[in-house]
Amino acid sequence: MDLFSRAWTALLAAVAELPDEDFARPSGCTGWLVRDLVCHLVIDAQDVLITLATPADGEPTRDAMTYWNVTGTAPAGDDPLDALTVRLAAAYQEPWLLKFHLDDVGSAAGRAAALADPGLRVGTRDEVLTAADYLSAYVLEWTLHHLDLVMHLPHAAGPPAQGLARSREMLERIAGAAFPAAFTDEDALLVGTGRRAPTAAETASLDARGTLAARLPLVLG
Repeated sequence: MDLFSRAWTALLAAVAELPDEDFARPSGCTGWLVRDLVCHLVIDAQDVLITLATPADGEPTRDAMTYWNVTGTAPAGDDPLDALTVRLAAAYQEPWLLKFHLDDVGSAAGRAAALADPGLRVGTRDEVLTAADYLSAYVLEWTLHHLDLVMHLPHAAGPPAQGLARSREMLERIAGAAFPAAFTDEDALLVGTGRRAPTAAETASLDARGTLAARLPLVLG
């Protein structure tokens, strides 16, 4: 849960420091500008608030790793919610409005996470998780979207090293195999989730791992 706060605080700070012109640049999410990604983060923050305020009965049905629905197909861009996100982002018109909304809702989500009982059982997507597992899953969400945010913005600060390391560990557990040691944590996350094509050397290294290459990319939803 501490990593959730670190990853989210770093992501909020990175968005807050972006100049206005960066909001019209492409992000690492195919088909989305930076402003679209930031709007998605507002929705994510709302989801965190809603989930932490939705206690559930019964035993957990998912944990931090099984929370994710994993496919091998990248989004086609025709999902209604994705299309709505783009329209909402455009409606903000001025980047400072989007920054303000993210800081407002995002700060509240961060406070709610810090106050949450780790053992609290919460409901989301018709599943039950502990608050600790739910927030742990979001370390991966924040870290991947932080990488998306800065993919074409070399001047922007990237995600914290601890979040990268933990996210790699989670992705390896989801994959059921470890990435080659030569891969940095960032490389493992970008290649593993299909955000970047592997180089020839990386492909050879993955092939040497047996079935790992055949499982990639891991598209998390």
